[in-house]
Amino acid sequence: MRSEVAPANAELPVVDASMAALGQPDYRIGPYDLLSVTVFQIKDLDREVRVDNSGRISLPLIGTVQAAGKSTHELQDEIATRYARSYLQNPQVTLFVKEFASQRVTLNGAVKKSGMFPMSATRISLLQAVSLGEGLTETANPRNVAVVRNVNGQNMVARFDLLAIRDGQMADPVIVGNDVIYIDEAKGALYFKRFTQMAPILSTWILYSNR
Repeated sequence: MRSEVAPANAELPVVDASMAALGQPDYRIGPYDLLSVTVFQIKDLDREVRVDNSGRISLPLIGTVQAAGKSTHELQDEIATRYARSYLQNPQVTLFVKEFASQRVTLNGAVKKSGMFPMSATRISLLQAVSLGEGLTETANPRNVAVVRNVNGQNMVARFDLLAIRDGQMADPVIVGNDVIYIDEAKGALYFKRFTQMAPILSTWILYSNR
């Protein structure tokens, strides 16, 4: 396996062109996203609804609406149009994505709660991602944190030092959906090595190391 050494201020690679667009106004709603729908001055119509696995939501009076694949503005306009069609005059509908459940990050290793977590935004920082696991365990080694990202079918690993990030000595990298984060144990270098070898990793960036 060939390794490439990048400077300490290097960034994780962008997954693809569509991922680069995430977080912009044209974000497309996906299955399991949690949406907040507000109709101005009509509290009975306000709802938090989760997009089902077929990409639909259900709202009072207007029933089922296809949500997945639409931008928030497109869906907001469609809901307003359907309410105006039969029930309301000039409804003012506000919609935002409260939970980007279609974008998930996986936490493993020395965190208090490991697993797959929905992201509260299409992009979060590494420190924010670690907080989803309720923080580090007492045996964690914050200087040895790996982020695995799949780029065009190729798994890539970057290594970070959380203490350096917290002290402002290193930028807090952006984490995107489907990233896998592993926090090493203080005495678990062997497990860290095994983790980075779980998949056929073709390139490795050592972004920061200060053990």
